Amino acid sequence: MDKAFLEYLIALDRHPESVQLRERSYSLLQAGPGSRVVDVGCGAGTAVAELAAIGADPVGIDAAEEAVAFAREHHPGCRFDVGDAQRLPFADGSLDGYRAEKLYHALDDPDKACAEARRVLAPGGRIVLVGQDWEFFAVESADPALTTTIVTSSATGIAHGRVARRYRNLLLDTGFDDVSCEARTAVLTDPALALPALTRLAEGAARAGAVTEAQAEAWLDDQRLRADRDRLLVAIPLFLAAGRRPVTPS
Repeated sequence: MDKAFLEYLIALDRHPESVQLRERSYSLLQAGPGSRVVDVGCGAGTAVAELAAIGADPVGIDAAEEAVAFAREHHPGCRFDVGDAQRLPFADGSLDGYRAEKLYHALDDPDKACAEARRVLAPGGRIVLVGQDWEFFAVESADPALTTTIVTSSATGIAHGRVARRYRNLLLDTGFDDVSCEARTAVLTDPALALPALTRLAEGAARAGAVTEAQAEAWLDDQRLRADRDRLLVAIPLFLAAGRRPVTPS
């Protein structure tokens, strides 16, 4: 995770729909003064800083040392630690809230991570999962069939590219109650935000052999032309699921 990618994450964090999504996640988390909250897969640290600003007692955990160093530099008043989502450095029942955004698709075992979340939460503690389903990207394109191939291949090439549609069931199967699920759509028209995401999709499809490098480049050329004419559009559905560790043992 290099600095350029972390800067890109910050740019995405500033997008109005990203801001609204985070605010909604804090509301579902019921984070407030004194709440002990972990943000797992904290990346550049935006959510940790915002949680601290509303009075919570947050800590950011990320597996990438570069991300933790970057977050510490940009948010010196906040706590960030290197850690594994599947083996969190917290005692049983020691936290009031657990948040993970755009993380579970990249994990080896999302079920294990969710079970770990339940372990560290106190009875009545809240969990919120936020993430995109990589197969549901909608991209305006001159070649819809090729676009479908590229998007589907990307979802298949990611460890758990379709896990976000399973968030509700994942929480239920892990033993959480008061489970809810919402869907939002982020619409990107700014080339600085959309083109890096589209490049990732096309390059991933080419690496997987789903399309040729020439097809991927031609597809990206179409997207670059659209960007030049202000005709770029990428719509990304995001799922937001929340639950509670039961107050009484289940």
